[in-house]
Amino acid sequence: MAGKAKPADVEEEDDKPEGEQSTATSKFKFKLKLPPLKWMIIGAAGFLVLAGGGGGAYFFLKGSDRAKEPQAAVKPATFVDLPDVLVNLSNTGTDRTQYLKVKIVLELPDQTLVPQIQPLMPRVMDAFQTYLRELRPTDLDGSAGLYRLKEELTRRVNAAVAPNRVTAVLFKEIVVQ
Repeated sequence: MAGKAKPADVEEEDDKPEGEQSTATSKFKFKLKLPPLKWMIIGAAGFLVLAGGGGGAYFFLKGSDRAKEPQAAVKPATFVDLPDVLVNLSNTGTDRTQYLKVKIVLELPDQTLVPQIQPLMPRVMDAFQTYLRELRPTDLDGSAGLYRLKEELTRRVNAAVAPNRVTAVLFKEIVVQ
């Protein structure tokens, strides 16, 4: 194959003098040749990313201005103290009688409900007494027992003062002795 001649337009690296290299074969030169349509698509995508980030920042910072606007005043809750309740717990076969002493506060959503609920307090106290007397000491074990007690008392109070509603029954003190 030594007899074949090389085309004139192809040069080999060996034929070039030292120090002279063609720019097309350089390892470090990067040329990106894309058609104009692809450049427009890349430019539009970049614009959308920048516009979306700028718009998001604008609305995020604008939202903090809305927090500074005056908001409607939230009505504070009203609390009504009930008399202390002292009941003996249901006896589960033991000789020792155990007592439950509870200090309860009713949370009302509005001050105007206090005069409407005050005449119904004997009904509320009766509902408490009858329910609490049936409890066993094991019913009050742990936070789950107290949560069930609170929910049941809230349900009973709301039934006693209907159509008015009590937001919550709160415990100031609970003693099992």
